[in-house]
Amino acid sequence: MSTHDLKPQGLDAYVNPLFWGGVLLGLLLSLLYAEHQVLTGDQIQMLYKGYLGALQGTWLSYGNAASAVGNVPGSLSAYLVGLPLTLWYSPYAPMLALLAMRLMSYLLFDNIIQQLFAPRIRLLFMLLYWLNPWFMYENLLYNPSYLFLFAALHFWSAFHLRHKPSFFHTLIHVLAIGMAMQLHYSWPILAVISAYLFYRRLIHIHWLGLVSAILLIAASLIPYLQELMSNQTIAQNTDPEAQKRYIGWGGVHVYPVLKAFIYWFRYGSWLFAERLINDTHFAWLGGSHYVQLALTWIWRVLAYAIGALSVVLSLKANWFVWQQVKGQWWRRPAVAEADGEQWFTLYGVAALLAIFISAVLSPIIFSYWHLMIAFPFAQIPLLLFIRHWTQQQTDRRLTQALLLAACYCLCVNLIAANDSRKFSYQVSFKTQTEAYVAEQQQLGLLLPKAEPSAP
Repeated sequence: MSTHDLKPQGLDAYVNPLFWGGVLLGLLLSLLYAEHQVLTGDQIQMLYKGYLGALQGTWLSYGNAASAVGNVPGSLSAYLVGLPLTLWYSPYAPMLALLAMRLMSYLLFDNIIQQLFAPRIRLLFMLLYWLNPWFMYENLLYNPSYLFLFAALHFWSAFHLRHKPSFFHTLIHVLAIGMAMQLHYSWPILAVISAYLFYRRLIHIHWLGLVSAILLIAASLIPYLQELMSNQTIAQNTDPEAQKRYIGWGGVHVYPVLKAFIYWFRYGSWLFAERLINDTHFAWLGGSHYVQLALTWIWRVLAYAIGALSVVLSLKANWFVWQQVKGQWWRRPAVAEADGEQWFTLYGVAALLAIFISAVLSPIIFSYWHLMIAFPFAQIPLLLFIRHWTQQQTDRRLTQALLLAACYCLCVNLIAANDSRKFSYQVSFKTQTEAYVAEQQQLGLLLPKAEPSAP
């Protein structure tokens, strides 16, 4: 009898109801975050392009402006916001589309996790990814929030290419890189991972699928190239300081590379972004100013203390993985070796290598959102390390640990969604968006929505 025929025992027997309960909880938290997001420049750029396409049929061929270079190429960001608006003219339409894409990213990762590990590890990954405040804090309408789906598609398709070539999976794999390129300049991380996997023979490319994907990506960039011929400003940043930067600036100045590594370890921890922790003041609880001040400092002390301890865990997890691969991370294995958990581990190694190369080439010092495309992959060492620990624990102790972690994530998410720099209980996404669109219409930058003609 195979292990798949055995009836799940202990915690594994309750994975399915706990899984779907966690999915529902994540969706509710996502909606809370989405409604309370504070509109800033990045979201406004996305909204303008989307409403311009939905109201006027004008689909800009370039995306958001980047920190040190020009706008990202391609129309994808305009369509991601604009097409949902053509189906349902409501500010919530593009947000629900984004939420669906983020949910799909989680389900794609989960599909691979359940093929490689015991059922209970799905619950662990849910905490590391789907309910993680790092992930939840990106529930706002700006371009890095969309990258999780393309990271998931890249990982999912690569997993299916580990034994033999496939036209479909190669097409999806390369398109994931191309679509990420039209959203954010962190896309080279996916390209470097693919190059490493190909060199190590950990994926097997279908050449017709590769050529087809390249042709599709090239065709989607034709409008951008046409615009670039008449509008050079979209290819450069107008800031004189930004224009002094160059490809390879990060490697010359070293600190950008060090900071990129720090973010890798932080993504695998609960040392969340300062914007999530430092801008919480508990004004929404009302009451005495001194009570709010006391709660603020209790919150910061707890958040940073737990965060610091979790960074130690993240470092230990990465050291644990390094001990597993240090003699083989660059060796080209036979096909039979590129299987299962080993493949999963080496994908994580590829992601860390990709961050290093991207940081060396980068013209900027990274902030946490610049590398968010690699956040899912930073969970790989932690998942492997904690899985090793769980093999020595009783079901009761493991259940207690998972429940405690889930409660902490829930508390952090509820606070961050109501009282942080990017989110506030005092604002409504719908109200802000409608006010912005009305202002643009008054200025003549957007046309009013055409009313249906009378029969």
